[in-house]
Amino acid sequence: MTRELARLIAAQIFLHACMAGTRMAAPLLALKEGYSPAAVGLLLALFALTQVFLALPAGRFADRHGLKRPVSYSVLAAVTGAGAAAAFPVFPVLCLAALLTGGATGAAIISLQRHVGRAASGTVRLRQVFSWLSMGPAISNFLGPFTAGLLIDHAGSVPGGLTGYRAAFFLMALLPLITWFLVRFTRELPPVNVASAGARPKAWDLLREPLFRRLMLVNWFLSSCWDVHTFVVPVLGFELGLSASSIGSILGAFALAAAAIRLAMPLMAAHLREWKVLAGSMLITAALFGIYPFMRSALTMGTISVLLGFSLGAVQPMIMSLLHQITPEARHGEALGLRLMAINASSVVMPMLFGSAGALVGVAAVFWATGAIVGLGSMAAWLLKQNLGPPASNRAGPQ
Repeated sequence: MTRELARLIAAQIFLHACMAGTRMAAPLLALKEGYSPAAVGLLLALFALTQVFLALPAGRFADRHGLKRPVSYSVLAAVTGAGAAAAFPVFPVLCLAALLTGGATGAAIISLQRHVGRAASGTVRLRQVFSWLSMGPAISNFLGPFTAGLLIDHAGSVPGGLTGYRAAFFLMALLPLITWFLVRFTRELPPVNVASAGARPKAWDLLREPLFRRLMLVNWFLSSCWDVHTFVVPVLGFELGLSASSIGSILGAFALAAAAIRLAMPLMAAHLREWKVLAGSMLITAALFGIYPFMRSALTMGTISVLLGFSLGAVQPMIMSLLHQITPEARHGEALGLRLMAINASSVVMPMLFGSAGALVGVAAVFWATGAIVGLGSMAAWLLKQNLGPPASNRAGPQ
């Protein structure tokens, strides 16, 4: 791993941790104030709503302006959102914080992924750099919820009081400032020359490619599993009477396991095949979702969360490697934006659906239904094999 890549991974960690910690603390505060699971589902959906509308424009903006300018705007939005929640911890402001921190994270990750993908050469190198880069969200999904949970429980004179929530949101507002400090020293890559003749292709034209459509479908199945886990663990933990620290630790264990598997993947990159990893992850996740509702303690929930972290943590590097192989370099930002828009459109709808379903039939049914869907959807990942040739490492990187 180069020094510049390590710096970009660290930058991603601190910005994403702001969103992850806010995403854990905000629903807990809403539940504490007496809001229903359906309202919590709506709140969680807002973390993805901004990304639905910003993803494509953010991708095109990154194609035109590179890395630093998109990240600077993202840092400003994240600090504003988390800072507002610290100053005014009421439900409407929590919704605003969800919109701003979610949108900031999405716009920044598009720029970071585009920059790293352009700087890599060869399919093996793509798997390696995206495995390293994908460790960022895994680590931040531990850092954000865990530190927020500690502050909620231990800051102030009353454990779990409003002072603890204010402290958690204030810390989340400080983290993105470190991101800007790290990114401002990065060397921008030269712009991609695009022929000006003819009309500019539309982003939706990418969906005409069968492989791209199938890859987006697999990505949607697996991202829904992340949404289920993020939504159900706080609700299930609250119902079981677990503390905020315990709930944060369960989510943190999931994130650490995802980081661990991604740490090992660069060492195995030459032997991995994207379609095998994706299909296997979907089948394992389906089985784990089937048994999760029977876990009734923090220890057993944490154990299953670790196994889920191993399974789902291996997915993103394979998705990103394939996406950069099958799209033109000049349109990487658009492709990344289209992917982010699609999965976040789902993330807007799914938490509200989970909340309504959980209120009607219980959270166990949410786990089982999602597990059944992702298990059946593993066939789409298996069929990716038909579209891929033998592994190669002759992809030309930027000169």
